[in-house]
Amino acid sequence: MSKIKLITDSASDIDHETAVKNDIHVIGFSVSLGQKSYIDGTDFTTDEFYRMLDSSNDFPKTAQITPMQFVDIYKDYYEKGYTHLIYVSISSTGSATINNAKHAIDMFFDDVPDARDKIKISVVDSLNYTACYGYPLITAASKIKKGQTAEEILAYLDDWFSSVEMYFVPYTLEYVKRSGRLSAAAAFVGELLGLKPVIKMVDGVSYVPEKIRGEKNIIPKIIEIAKKNMVPRTPYILLSGSLPDESAQLEKEITKALGYAPEYNQKIGPTISSHAGHKVVGIILKGSKRR
Repeated sequence: MSKIKLITDSASDIDHETAVKNDIHVIGFSVSLGQKSYIDGTDFTTDEFYRMLDSSNDFPKTAQITPMQFVDIYKDYYEKGYTHLIYVSISSTGSATINNAKHAIDMFFDDVPDARDKIKISVVDSLNYTACYGYPLITAASKIKKGQTAEEILAYLDDWFSSVEMYFVPYTLEYVKRSGRLSAAAAFVGELLGLKPVIKMVDGVSYVPEKIRGEKNIIPKIIEIAKKNMVPRTPYILLSGSLPDESAQLEKEITKALGYAPEYNQKIGPTISSHAGHKVVGIILKGSKRR
């Protein structure tokens, strides 16, 4: 009988309670700010991280999850009788962690050669961030409980990642400029003209497909993007940060416009907020299949 374990990292923004409820192992990234180091998901809450960003002139740095961390995790679940491990990673364009996860597979089987015919380890590149891979993992967990196989879970994840799109709008470009990671947005100087960029994340690459004049037009634009790009009646997730009024307004208006509510409203964690700031609203949706 198969026994499947889902594993991911904290850039998925799956909180501890949700992870426990859905039997998902979340590995926390190490985050350094100034002279202090923290473990994402353990040493601070999302709101505490926003305050840390605001009170520091330093830019947060994250450390890769090491091969040995993965080896220890693989050994642990092998010893617990799991037959298939599925690790879904932060985008390979933003972190080399996925390479460490793959390298750890060989290390694990070298250490435990008897495991080769007893457990299969799959590493999946989400090519994205936050709920773009947090949401499908939660959905996959429910599918496992219903008896779906590892192959069916991997097929579901592949379908989702080949069509998921993320759009968000930062109300300030302060953090984008500091990070330099969202190159398309960092190069955008329209803020001086009162313009805000729509940042699109697809397959690990950021774009600025549109520019919005005036904050009052941000929410209508996100709704317009959803109507234009989303496969009708498919699930969608809203993104929020430290703007509760704007987030509530977006949820109310898009629910009315689309005729159904989002799956949930995801507060962005350190990965996105470090590079785009925490004053954002956005949406994750299922678009046309790209591959």
